[in-house]
Amino acid sequence: MIWLNKNADMLGNHNVKGLLIKLSLPAIAGMAMNALYNFVDTLFVGRGAGEIAIGGLALAFPVQMIVMAVGLMVGMGSASIFSRAFGEKDTLRMHAAVNTALVLDVFLAILFTVLGFLFIDKLLVFFGATSSNIIFAKDYLSIILIGLVPLSLSMVLNNLTRAEGRAKVAMISMLIGTGLNVILDPIFIFDFGFGLGVQGAAIATVISQIIAFIYIFIQANGKHSSLNITLKDGILLDFKMMKEIILIGAPTFLRNATGAFLSIIIYRLINYYSTGDPAIYISIYGVINRVLTFVFMPAFGIVQGLAPIVGFNYGAKKEQRLLDVIVYAMKIIIIYFFFGFLFIQLLATSIFTMFSPNSNLEFITIGSQAFRILSIGFLLVGFQVIVSSIYQSEGFPLRATMIALSRQVFFFIPLVYLFTYLLGIEGIWISFAASDILAGLLSMILFFLEMKKIRNNLALEPARI
Repeated sequence: MIWLNKNADMLGNHNVKGLLIKLSLPAIAGMAMNALYNFVDTLFVGRGAGEIAIGGLALAFPVQMIVMAVGLMVGMGSASIFSRAFGEKDTLRMHAAVNTALVLDVFLAILFTVLGFLFIDKLLVFFGATSSNIIFAKDYLSIILIGLVPLSLSMVLNNLTRAEGRAKVAMISMLIGTGLNVILDPIFIFDFGFGLGVQGAAIATVISQIIAFIYIFIQANGKHSSLNITLKDGILLDFKMMKEIILIGAPTFLRNATGAFLSIIIYRLINYYSTGDPAIYISIYGVINRVLTFVFMPAFGIVQGLAPIVGFNYGAKKEQRLLDVIVYAMKIIIIYFFFGFLFIQLLATSIFTMFSPNSNLEFITIGSQAFRILSIGFLLVGFQVIVSSIYQSEGFPLRATMIALSRQVFFFIPLVYLFTYLLGIEGIWISFAASDILAGLLSMILFFLEMKKIRNNLALEPARI
Protein backbone atom coordinates (compact mmCIF):
# COMPACT_ATOMS: atom_id res chain seq x y z
CA MET A 1 0.00 0.00 0.00
CA ILE A 2 1.86 3.02 -1.32
CA TRP A 3 -0.19 5.60 0.59
CA LEU A 4 0.53 3.83 3.91
CA ASN A 5 4.29 3.75 3.37
CA LYS A 6 4.33 7.32 2.10
CA ASN A 7 2.48 8.77 5.08
CA ALA A 8 4.41 6.63 7.55
CA ASP A 9 7.68 7.84 6.02
CA MET A 10 6.52 11.46 6.33
CA LEU A 11 5.50 11.16 10.00
CA GLY A 12 8.48 9.05 11.02
CA ASN A 13 11.38 10.45 8.98
CA HIS A 14 10.82 13.97 7.65
CA ASN A 15 12.37 16.91 9.51
CA VAL A 16 10.03 17.44 12.47
CA LYS A 17 10.12 21.25 12.38
CA GLY A 18 9.16 21.37 8.74
CA LEU A 19 6.65 18.57 9.28
CA LEU A 20 4.99 20.43 12.16
CA ILE A 21 4.65 23.53 10.00
CA LYS A 22 3.35 21.46 7.09
CA LEU A 23 0.66 19.77 9.18
CA SER A 24 -0.12 22.78 11.38
CA LEU A 25 -0.57 25.46 8.74
CA PRO A 26 -3.58 23.80 7.12
CA ALA A 27 -5.04 23.08 10.57
CA ILE A 28 -4.37 26.68 11.68
CA ALA A 29 -5.91 28.06 8.50
CA GLY A 30 -8.92 25.78 8.79
CA MET A 31 -9.52 26.39 12.48
CA ALA A 32 -8.88 30.11 12.18
CA MET A 33 -11.43 30.23 9.40
CA ASN A 34 -13.83 28.24 11.56
CA ALA A 35 -13.31 30.73 14.38
CA LEU A 36 -13.72 33.55 11.87
CA TYR A 37 -17.14 32.15 11.06
CA ASN A 38 -18.13 32.48 14.74
CA PHE A 39 -16.70 35.98 14.82
CA VAL A 40 -18.41 37.11 11.61
CA ASP A 41 -21.67 35.39 12.54
CA THR A 42 -21.83 37.37 15.78
CA LEU A 43 -20.69 40.55 14.05
CA PHE A 44 -23.41 40.36 11.41
CA VAL A 45 -26.08 39.62 14.04
CA GLY A 46 -24.89 42.55 16.16
CA ARG A 47 -24.88 44.91 13.20
CA GLY A 48 -28.18 43.61 11.85
CA ALA A 49 -30.23 43.05 15.02
CA GLY A 50 -28.45 44.98 17.78
CA GLU A 51 -26.28 44.23 20.81
CA ILE A 52 -29.00 42.33 22.72
CA ALA A 53 -29.33 39.84 19.84
CA ILE A 54 -25.67 38.89 20.42
CA GLY A 55 -26.77 37.67 23.84
CA GLY A 56 -29.26 35.38 22.10
CA LEU A 57 -26.42 33.72 20.20
CA ALA A 58 -24.38 33.56 23.40
CA LEU A 59 -27.18 31.72 25.20
CA ALA A 60 -27.38 29.15 22.39
CA PHE A 61 -23.60 28.74 22.44
CA PRO A 62 -23.43 26.19 25.32
CA VAL A 63 -25.51 23.69 23.33
CA GLN A 64 -23.30 24.16 20.26
CA MET A 65 -20.17 23.86 22.38
CA ILE A 66 -21.30 20.60 24.00
CA VAL A 67 -22.06 19.00 20.64
CA MET A 68 -18.78 20.31 19.20
CA ALA A 69 -17.06 18.88 22.28
CA VAL A 70 -18.61 15.47 21.54
CA GLY A 71 -17.37 15.62 17.93
CA LEU A 72 -13.90 16.67 19.04
CA MET A 73 -13.84 14.00 21.76
CA VAL A 74 -14.65 11.23 19.30
CA GLY A 75 -12.38 12.76 16.66
CA MET A 76 -9.33 13.27 18.87
CA GLY A 77 -9.81 9.96 20.68
CA SER A 78 -10.07 7.94 17.48
CA ALA A 79 -7.27 9.96 15.84
CA SER A 80 -4.94 9.16 18.75
CA ILE A 81 -5.68 5.43 18.37
CA PHE A 82 -5.38 5.67 14.60
CA SER A 83 -2.02 7.53 14.74
CA ARG A 84 -0.42 5.02 17.10
CA ALA A 85 -1.78 2.09 15.08
CA PHE A 86 -0.43 3.81 11.95
CA GLY A 87 3.01 4.00 13.58
CA GLU A 88 2.77 0.31 14.48
CA LYS A 89 1.38 -0.57 10.97
CA ASP A 90 -1.69 -2.19 12.55
CA THR A 91 -4.25 -1.74 9.73
CA LEU A 92 -7.03 -3.69 11.49
CA ARG A 93 -6.91 -1.36 14.47
CA MET A 94 -6.81 1.67 12.18
CA HIS A 95 -9.96 0.43 10.44
CA ALA A 96 -11.76 -0.30 13.73
CA ALA A 97 -10.97 3.17 15.13
CA VAL A 98 -12.50 4.96 12.15
CA ASN A 99 -15.73 3.01 11.82
CA THR A 100 -16.41 2.82 15.55
CA ALA A 101 -15.87 6.58 15.85
CA LEU A 102 -18.46 7.36 13.19
CA VAL A 103 -21.14 5.10 14.70
CA LEU A 104 -20.56 6.53 18.18
CA ASP A 105 -20.67 10.12 16.97
CA VAL A 106 -23.92 9.73 15.01
CA PHE A 107 -25.65 8.19 18.01
CA LEU A 108 -24.55 10.95 20.39
CA ALA A 109 -25.36 13.79 17.96
CA ILE A 110 -28.89 12.49 17.34
CA LEU A 111 -29.42 12.13 21.09
CA PHE A 112 -28.46 15.78 21.68
CA THR A 113 -30.68 16.93 18.82
CA VAL A 114 -33.76 15.19 20.22
CA LEU A 115 -33.14 16.38 23.78
CA GLY A 116 -32.52 19.91 22.52
CA PHE A 117 -35.89 20.12 20.78
CA LEU A 118 -37.73 18.60 23.73
CA PHE A 119 -36.30 20.97 26.35
CA ILE A 120 -35.36 24.12 24.43
CA ASP A 121 -37.36 26.59 26.55
CA LYS A 122 -36.31 25.09 29.87
CA LEU A 123 -32.67 24.99 28.76
CA LEU A 124 -32.57 28.65 27.80
CA VAL A 125 -34.25 29.80 31.03
CA PHE A 126 -31.81 27.65 33.02
CA PHE A 127 -28.88 29.14 31.10
CA GLY A 128 -29.91 32.62 32.24
CA ALA A 129 -32.01 33.98 29.39
CA THR A 130 -33.88 37.22 30.11
CA SER A 131 -37.16 38.50 28.72
CA SER A 132 -35.24 40.73 26.29
CA ASN A 133 -32.98 38.10 24.72
CA ILE A 134 -34.76 34.72 25.02
CA ILE A 135 -36.64 35.17 21.73
CA PHE A 136 -33.34 35.68 19.88
CA ALA A 137 -31.84 32.61 21.57
CA LYS A 138 -34.80 30.38 20.72
CA ASP A 139 -34.97 31.55 17.10
CA TYR A 140 -31.29 30.72 16.63
CA LEU A 141 -31.05 27.47 18.59
CA SER A 142 -34.17 25.84 17.14
CA ILE A 143 -32.54 25.93 13.68
CA ILE A 144 -28.98 25.12 14.80
CA LEU A 145 -30.21 21.84 16.33
CA ILE A 146 -31.00 20.58 12.81
CA GLY A 147 -27.32 20.70 11.84
CA LEU A 148 -25.76 18.98 14.86
CA VAL A 149 -25.15 15.62 13.13
CA PRO A 150 -23.17 16.97 10.12
CA LEU A 151 -21.34 19.42 12.42
CA SER A 152 -20.04 16.72 14.77
CA LEU A 153 -19.31 14.22 11.98
CA SER A 154 -17.22 16.82 10.16
CA MET A 155 -15.12 17.26 13.29
CA VAL A 156 -14.54 13.53 13.61
CA LEU A 157 -13.50 13.14 9.98
CA ASN A 158 -11.31 16.26 10.11
CA ASN A 159 -9.29 14.82 13.00
CA LEU A 160 -8.98 11.41 11.37
CA THR A 161 -7.95 12.94 8.05
CA ARG A 162 -5.19 14.89 9.80
CA ALA A 163 -4.13 11.72 11.63
CA GLU A 164 -3.39 10.03 8.29
CA GLY A 165 -1.30 13.05 7.22
CA ARG A 166 -3.85 14.71 4.87
CA ALA A 167 -4.02 18.04 6.65
CA LYS A 168 -4.84 19.97 3.47
CA VAL A 169 -8.06 18.02 2.96
CA ALA A 170 -9.16 18.82 6.52
CA MET A 171 -8.29 22.48 5.95
CA ILE A 172 -10.30 22.65 2.72
CA SER A 173 -13.32 21.15 4.46
CA MET A 174 -13.20 23.82 7.14
CA LEU A 175 -12.62 26.55 4.56
CA ILE A 176 -15.69 25.41 2.62
CA GLY A 177 -17.87 25.55 5.72
CA THR A 178 -16.55 28.90 6.88
CA GLY A 179 -16.35 30.58 3.50
CA LEU A 180 -19.86 29.55 2.55
CA ASN A 181 -21.18 30.69 5.92
CA VAL A 182 -19.57 34.12 5.58
CA ILE A 183 -21.13 34.48 2.12
CA LEU A 184 -24.58 33.29 3.18
CA ASP A 185 -24.76 35.20 6.49
CA PRO A 186 -25.47 38.69 5.10
CA ILE A 187 -27.83 37.25 2.47
CA PHE A 188 -30.00 35.59 5.11
CA ILE A 189 -29.59 38.19 7.91
CA PHE A 190 -29.91 41.66 6.35
CA ASP A 191 -32.91 43.33 4.69
CA PHE A 192 -31.23 43.47 1.26
CA GLY A 193 -31.47 39.65 1.30
CA PHE A 194 -34.02 37.54 3.14
CA GLY A 195 -33.98 39.77 6.24
CA LEU A 196 -34.34 36.89 8.71
CA GLY A 197 -32.05 38.26 11.46
CA VAL A 198 -30.79 35.65 13.92
CA GLN A 199 -32.81 32.92 12.17
CA GLY A 200 -30.97 33.77 8.96
CA ALA A 201 -27.63 33.38 10.75
CA ALA A 202 -28.66 29.91 11.93
CA ILE A 203 -29.89 28.84 8.47
CA ALA A 204 -26.62 29.97 6.88
CA THR A 205 -24.69 28.00 9.49
CA VAL A 206 -26.62 24.75 8.97
CA ILE A 207 -26.36 24.90 5.16
CA SER A 208 -22.60 25.51 5.41
CA GLN A 209 -22.09 22.62 7.84
CA ILE A 210 -23.94 20.18 5.58
CA ILE A 211 -21.87 21.14 2.50
CA ALA A 212 -18.59 20.90 4.46
CA PHE A 213 -19.55 17.44 5.74
CA ILE A 214 -20.39 16.20 2.25
CA TYR A 215 -16.93 17.26 1.04
CA ILE A 216 -14.94 15.65 3.87
CA PHE A 217 -17.01 12.45 3.67
CA ILE A 218 -16.32 12.09 -0.05
CA GLN A 219 -12.60 12.66 0.55
CA ALA A 220 -12.54 10.12 3.39
CA ASN A 221 -13.94 7.50 1.00
CA GLY A 222 -11.51 8.38 -1.81
CA LYS A 223 -8.70 6.22 -3.16
CA HIS A 224 -6.02 8.37 -1.46
CA SER A 225 -7.50 7.86 2.00
CA SER A 226 -6.46 5.19 4.48
CA LEU A 227 -9.55 5.64 6.67
CA ASN A 228 -11.50 2.73 5.13
CA ILE A 229 -15.05 3.77 6.04
CA THR A 230 -17.15 0.62 5.60
CA LEU A 231 -20.83 1.43 5.23
CA LYS A 232 -21.64 -1.68 3.17
CA ASP A 233 -20.86 -3.94 6.14
CA GLY A 234 -23.62 -2.29 8.19
CA ILE A 235 -23.24 -0.70 11.60
CA LEU A 236 -20.00 -1.77 13.23
CA LEU A 237 -20.07 -1.77 17.03
CA ASP A 238 -16.84 -2.33 18.94
CA PHE A 239 -17.67 -1.45 22.53
CA LYS A 240 -14.09 -1.90 23.73
CA MET A 241 -12.92 0.54 21.04
CA MET A 242 -15.73 2.96 21.95
CA LYS A 243 -14.57 2.95 25.56
CA GLU A 244 -10.98 3.65 24.52
CA ILE A 245 -12.06 6.48 22.19
CA ILE A 246 -14.09 8.11 24.96
CA LEU A 247 -11.32 7.76 27.55
CA ILE A 248 -8.64 9.23 25.29
CA GLY A 249 -10.96 11.94 23.95
CA ALA A 250 -12.26 12.85 27.41
CA PRO A 251 -9.76 15.72 27.93
CA THR A 252 -10.90 17.34 24.68
CA PHE A 253 -14.55 16.90 25.65
CA LEU A 254 -13.98 18.29 29.11
CA ARG A 255 -11.97 21.24 27.82
CA ASN A 256 -14.71 22.23 25.37
CA ALA A 257 -17.84 21.12 27.24
CA THR A 258 -16.55 22.67 30.44
CA GLY A 259 -16.40 25.95 28.56
CA ALA A 260 -20.13 25.54 27.87
CA PHE A 261 -20.93 24.83 31.50
CA LEU A 262 -18.80 27.75 32.61
CA SER A 263 -20.74 30.00 30.24
CA ILE A 264 -23.94 28.91 31.99
CA ILE A 265 -22.38 29.67 35.39
CA ILE A 266 -21.31 33.08 34.13
CA TYR A 267 -24.74 33.93 32.72
CA ARG A 268 -26.37 33.02 36.02
CA LEU A 269 -23.85 35.05 38.02
CA ILE A 270 -24.46 38.01 35.71
CA ASN A 271 -28.20 37.71 36.38
CA TYR A 272 -27.56 37.59 40.12
CA TYR A 273 -25.03 40.43 40.46
CA SER A 274 -26.18 42.80 37.71
CA THR A 275 -27.58 46.11 38.98
CA GLY A 276 -29.06 46.96 35.56
CA ASP A 277 -30.21 44.93 32.57
CA PRO A 278 -28.17 41.70 32.64
CA ALA A 279 -28.74 41.22 28.89
CA ILE A 280 -26.02 43.79 28.04
CA TYR A 281 -23.44 41.89 30.14
CA ILE A 282 -24.43 38.58 28.55
CA SER A 283 -23.86 40.20 25.15
CA ILE A 284 -20.46 41.49 26.32
CA TYR A 285 -19.46 37.99 27.34
CA GLY A 286 -20.83 36.72 24.02
CA VAL A 287 -18.45 39.02 22.12
CA ILE A 288 -15.49 38.09 24.34
CA ASN A 289 -16.23 34.38 23.93
CA ARG A 290 -16.37 34.63 20.13
CA VAL A 291 -13.18 36.66 19.89
CA LEU A 292 -11.42 34.31 22.33
CA THR A 293 -12.37 31.41 20.08
CA PHE A 294 -10.78 33.29 17.20
CA VAL A 295 -7.59 33.89 19.23
CA PHE A 296 -7.31 30.34 20.60
CA MET A 297 -8.09 28.37 17.43
CA PRO A 298 -4.69 28.91 15.74
CA ALA A 299 -3.03 27.55 18.89
CA PHE A 300 -5.33 24.54 18.76
CA GLY A 301 -4.38 24.25 15.09
CA ILE A 302 -0.74 23.89 16.09
CA VAL A 303 -1.51 21.09 18.54
CA GLN A 304 -3.73 19.45 15.92
CA GLY A 305 -0.69 19.39 13.64
CA LEU A 306 1.46 18.21 16.53
CA ALA A 307 -0.82 15.33 17.57
CA PRO A 308 -0.19 12.87 14.68
CA ILE A 309 3.58 13.50 14.89
CA VAL A 310 3.65 12.84 18.63
CA GLY A 311 1.32 9.84 18.34
CA PHE A 312 3.25 8.22 15.50
CA ASN A 313 6.74 8.77 16.95
CA TYR A 314 5.64 7.77 20.44
CA GLY A 315 4.26 4.54 18.97
CA ALA A 316 7.44 4.07 16.91
CA LYS A 317 9.63 4.88 19.98
CA LYS A 318 11.55 7.64 18.18
CA GLU A 319 12.44 9.68 21.26
CA GLN A 320 14.65 12.33 19.62
CA ARG A 321 11.96 13.25 17.11
CA LEU A 322 9.41 13.36 19.92
CA LEU A 323 11.57 15.72 21.97
CA ASP A 324 12.43 18.00 19.06
CA VAL A 325 8.87 18.50 17.84
CA ILE A 326 7.40 19.13 21.32
CA VAL A 327 10.01 21.76 22.22
CA TYR A 328 9.59 23.49 18.87
CA ALA A 329 5.81 23.55 19.18
CA MET A 330 6.05 24.95 22.70
CA LYS A 331 8.19 27.87 21.55
CA ILE A 332 5.72 28.71 18.78
CA ILE A 333 2.71 28.65 21.10
CA ILE A 334 4.33 30.79 23.81
CA ILE A 335 5.26 33.45 21.26
CA TYR A 336 1.82 33.28 19.67
CA PHE A 337 -0.06 33.91 22.92
CA PHE A 338 2.22 36.83 23.77
CA PHE A 339 1.15 38.53 20.56
CA GLY A 340 -2.45 37.57 21.33
CA PHE A 341 -2.13 39.43 24.62
CA LEU A 342 -0.80 42.52 22.84
CA PHE A 343 -3.60 42.31 20.28
CA ILE A 344 -6.33 42.46 22.94
CA GLN A 345 -4.61 45.17 24.97
CA LEU A 346 -4.31 47.47 21.95
CA LEU A 347 -7.56 46.76 20.10
CA ALA A 348 -10.18 45.86 22.73
CA THR A 349 -12.08 49.15 22.31
CA SER A 350 -12.05 48.86 18.52
CA ILE A 351 -13.37 45.29 18.74
CA PHE A 352 -16.39 46.27 20.83
CA THR A 353 -17.07 49.35 18.73
CA MET A 354 -17.23 47.11 15.68
CA PHE A 355 -19.97 44.97 17.29
CA SER A 356 -22.09 47.96 18.34
CA PRO A 357 -24.18 49.46 15.48
CA ASN A 358 -25.32 52.37 17.67
CA SER A 359 -21.98 52.92 19.47
CA ASN A 360 -23.47 51.95 22.85
CA LEU A 361 -21.05 53.57 25.32
CA GLU A 362 -21.84 51.16 28.18
CA PHE A 363 -21.36 48.12 25.96
CA ILE A 364 -18.05 49.39 24.53
CA THR A 365 -16.51 50.72 27.77
CA ILE A 366 -17.34 47.78 30.04
CA GLY A 367 -16.58 45.23 27.33
CA SER A 368 -13.14 46.56 26.41
CA GLN A 369 -12.10 46.90 30.07
CA ALA A 370 -13.21 43.33 30.78
CA PHE A 371 -11.33 41.96 27.77
CA ARG A 372 -8.06 43.65 28.76
CA ILE A 373 -8.22 42.15 32.25
CA LEU A 374 -9.04 38.68 30.96
CA SER A 375 -6.21 38.62 28.39
CA ILE A 376 -3.47 38.84 31.04
CA GLY A 377 -3.78 35.07 31.41
CA PHE A 378 -2.61 34.58 27.82
CA LEU A 379 0.99 34.99 28.99
CA LEU A 380 1.02 31.48 30.52
CA VAL A 381 -1.96 29.62 29.08
CA GLY A 382 0.11 28.14 26.22
CA PHE A 383 1.71 25.59 28.56
CA GLN A 384 -1.72 24.22 29.51
CA VAL A 385 -2.79 23.90 25.86
CA ILE A 386 0.25 21.93 24.75
CA VAL A 387 0.79 19.69 27.80
CA SER A 388 -2.78 18.41 27.63
CA SER A 389 -2.31 17.65 23.93
CA ILE A 390 0.99 15.79 24.52
CA TYR A 391 -0.52 13.49 27.13
CA GLN A 392 -3.55 12.89 24.94
CA SER A 393 -1.47 12.02 21.87
CA GLU A 394 0.66 9.62 23.91
CA GLY A 395 -2.46 7.83 25.15
CA PHE A 396 -2.54 9.04 28.79
CA PRO A 397 -6.16 10.19 29.15
CA LEU A 398 -6.17 10.66 32.94
CA ARG A 399 -3.17 12.99 32.91
CA ALA A 400 -4.57 14.94 29.98
CA THR A 401 -7.95 15.20 31.69
CA MET A 402 -6.44 16.63 34.87
CA ILE A 403 -4.60 19.28 32.89
CA ALA A 404 -7.70 20.12 30.85
CA LEU A 405 -9.74 20.48 34.04
CA SER A 406 -7.18 22.52 35.97
CA ARG A 407 -7.82 25.83 34.22
CA GLN A 408 -11.58 25.75 33.79
CA VAL A 409 -12.70 23.75 36.84
CA PHE A 410 -10.18 23.42 39.64
CA PHE A 411 -9.13 27.07 39.50
CA PHE A 412 -11.84 29.04 37.69
CA ILE A 413 -14.99 27.83 39.46
CA PRO A 414 -13.92 28.57 43.07
CA LEU A 415 -12.26 31.81 41.97
CA VAL A 416 -15.27 33.14 40.06
CA TYR A 417 -17.61 32.61 43.01
CA LEU A 418 -15.10 34.22 45.37
CA PHE A 419 -14.29 37.23 43.18
CA THR A 420 -17.90 37.93 42.15
CA TYR A 421 -18.87 37.84 45.84
CA LEU A 422 -16.13 40.36 46.62
CA LEU A 423 -16.13 42.51 43.45
CA GLY A 424 -19.38 41.86 41.60
CA ILE A 425 -19.41 41.22 37.85
CA GLU A 426 -15.84 42.50 37.42
CA GLY A 427 -14.74 39.45 39.43
CA ILE A 428 -15.66 37.29 36.42
CA TRP A 429 -12.97 38.82 34.23
CA ILE A 430 -10.36 38.70 37.01
CA SER A 431 -11.16 35.02 37.57
CA PHE A 432 -10.37 34.21 33.94
CA ALA A 433 -6.93 35.80 34.16
CA ALA A 434 -6.10 34.25 37.54
CA SER A 435 -7.14 30.71 36.53
CA ASP A 436 -5.11 30.94 33.30
CA ILE A 437 -2.02 31.99 35.24
CA LEU A 438 -2.37 29.26 37.87
CA ALA A 439 -3.07 26.52 35.30
CA GLY A 440 -0.17 27.79 33.21
CA LEU A 441 2.24 27.55 36.14
CA LEU A 442 1.11 23.99 36.92
CA SER A 443 1.43 22.95 33.27
CA MET A 444 4.86 24.57 33.00
CA ILE A 445 6.12 22.28 35.78
CA LEU A 446 4.61 19.21 34.12
CA PHE A 447 6.02 20.23 30.74
CA PHE A 448 9.58 20.27 32.05
CA LEU A 449 9.02 16.94 33.83
CA GLU A 450 7.79 15.43 30.55
CA MET A 451 10.84 16.74 28.72
CA LYS A 452 13.07 15.23 31.39
CA LYS A 453 11.35 11.85 30.97
CA ILE A 454 11.84 11.87 27.20
CA ARG A 455 15.52 12.85 27.59
CA ASN A 456 16.02 10.00 30.05
CA ASN A 457 14.43 7.55 27.58
CA LEU A 458 16.68 8.92 24.87
CA ALA A 459 19.75 8.34 27.01
CA LEU A 460 18.68 4.71 27.57
CA GLU A 461 17.88 4.10 23.90
CA PRO A 462 21.19 2.37 22.96
CA ALA A 463 20.73 -0.01 25.89
CA ARG A 464 17.19 -0.88 24.69
CA ILE A 465 18.50 -1.59 21.19
